[in-house]
Amino acid sequence: MDWQTSEDTVAVRPVTDAEARLLVGKPPASGAWREGDPVGSRSFAAIGSLTTEAGMRLPNVRIAYESWGELDATRSNAVLVLHALTGDPHVVGPAGPGQPTDGWWEGIVGPGLAIDTDRWFVIAPNVLGGCAGSTGPASLAPDQSEWGARFPYLTIRDQVAAQAALADVIGIQRFAAVVGGSMGGMHALEWAVGAPDRVGRLAVLAAPASSSADQIAQGSVQTEAVRADSRFRGGDYYGAVDGDGPHRGLALARRMALLSYRSQSELNERFGRSWQSGVSPLGHHGRFAVESYLDFHGNRFTRRFDANSYIRLVDAMSSHDVGRGRGGVEAALARFAGPALVLGIDSDRLYPIADQRRVARHLTGALDGEEPTLLESLFGHDGFLIERDAVAAALRRLLQD
Repeated sequence: MDWQTSEDTVAVRPVTDAEARLLVGKPPASGAWREGDPVGSRSFAAIGSLTTEAGMRLPNVRIAYESWGELDATRSNAVLVLHALTGDPHVVGPAGPGQPTDGWWEGIVGPGLAIDTDRWFVIAPNVLGGCAGSTGPASLAPDQSEWGARFPYLTIRDQVAAQAALADVIGIQRFAAVVGGSMGGMHALEWAVGAPDRVGRLAVLAAPASSSADQIAQGSVQTEAVRADSRFRGGDYYGAVDGDGPHRGLALARRMALLSYRSQSELNERFGRSWQSGVSPLGHHGRFAVESYLDFHGNRFTRRFDANSYIRLVDAMSSHDVGRGRGGVEAALARFAGPALVLGIDSDRLYPIADQRRVARHLTGALDGEEPTLLESLFGHDGFLIERDAVAAALRRLLQD
């Protein structure tokens, strides 16, 4: 089986034994990391309370993160790496207890690689509202039951505020670089615009300056698919037995998302009209191969993600607009003058190249001027995770002395 090719994966490759174990037995009510689960290579930082833009107070917020390399004596060599919607802090490293998948950016971060951990101290947090160890809907509220649907609505700015609080706790005043793709690219842009004095260099990969109506619409049908599952129970499903959680709705949302992560050309060339079994496609048995591919990824996703988190994170992405309250996108982007890699993918149908062109045009330090760095890829939006050699070369340009 060679279907490990979704937004949170590294490349087209066979599924590992650890990943295959995700598909054994009934799916859990929630795939979130929970207190008492193996810690793996996570660290945790308590950042205190946080009040959201909407005025809701979250007490006792905790951020999970992973790190590589060493912080230098001046604490000036830190690089912040920010994950995509369905990612987590496990940027590199094998799957293992508490970490069900391999690192999602193998070949990019490490000794001698594009983000060289012999030179940089790299830190990757799990986003606020996520389900890989940071405070989120699956975490316990002050009443010692899961937050569930009570968890506050979050914006990209709320999540960056939590990341900034994490940096304060660790003692990092300024990042040498902030790097993110997709949702992580939204966070990276918000860092550069909201706290330009804390960002030395910027990498925005396959992300827009603001979410469009089309992108918001795509997210809204995904979250509605989750809510429409009768086992969602209004977000109160954590006590359900395995197999009785909202996995059908969450898997359907994942299938929908995959269609925007991959390009039309890639799906057509890879699957065509091939049939998954020997039964004629005119009959009532068997499936087209592309349907089986979507099923596989939808099923696998429910074993490692939380339905409430998915809703909160998609809603946060819809909130994204660096120009809100700042005089518009152009004025906001003008706040950051440092070196900036703005990378777009020619086959991306989720965040098309016009989105990155808008960003590059208004960042004075963009490496290629008013045009984004172009990544030619068959893989669509997922190209920033799969085309490792090209992405590494672009990041080396940004991070060179």
